[in-house]
Amino acid sequence: MHNQDTLTGASFSLKNRFVRVLWSIVVILFFKFSPKPFHAWRAFLLRLFGAKVGSGVHVYPRVKIWAPWNLELADECGIGSGANLYSMGKITIGRRAVISQGAHLVTGTHDYTKAGFPLITMPIHVGNHAWIAAEAFIHPGITIGEGCVVAARSVVTKNMPPWMVCGGHPCTTIKERVLEGRLESIVIGT
Repeated sequence: MHNQDTLTGASFSLKNRFVRVLWSIVVILFFKFSPKPFHAWRAFLLRLFGAKVGSGVHVYPRVKIWAPWNLELADECGIGSGANLYSMGKITIGRRAVISQGAHLVTGTHDYTKAGFPLITMPIHVGNHAWIAAEAFIHPGITIGEGCVVAARSVVTKNMPPWMVCGGHPCTTIKERVLEGRLESIVIGT
């Protein structure tokens, strides 16, 4: 966890800030305006900046990524256009998980109980086969269980269990997620 009082120094090193500026330039020149089907190209750029990217990953051109080196994308996951991966801390997206358009995964916040509001980062983990629907907001330090569905525009402030449909503000469990052929497809690996 990163936690430094902004009165005594910067939250991030000069090297970190320099690489983020370089990443921003690459995003503008090569990432943001690349054609939608060029997923392999965007995966290459993410890897170039330290992201761990599995095979068959689909990251769309309008995805916002704060720090690729804090990102781990497992095989065949998808990140929809307009999603914001605010990766001040580690974000891990599981195999075949989907992050829909406009979803926000935010790993950083500030300690409002201290002078200078020092930065606090906490990782986010999204399990295999999970789905974060459109415009959902995931708070720092959250784990979304395997196969969990988080409904559109939900605000997730606590961990969500596996194979449940969850939603609301704050997000709570609604019902079990029943997926036809779930056991067979997971065992076979499809």
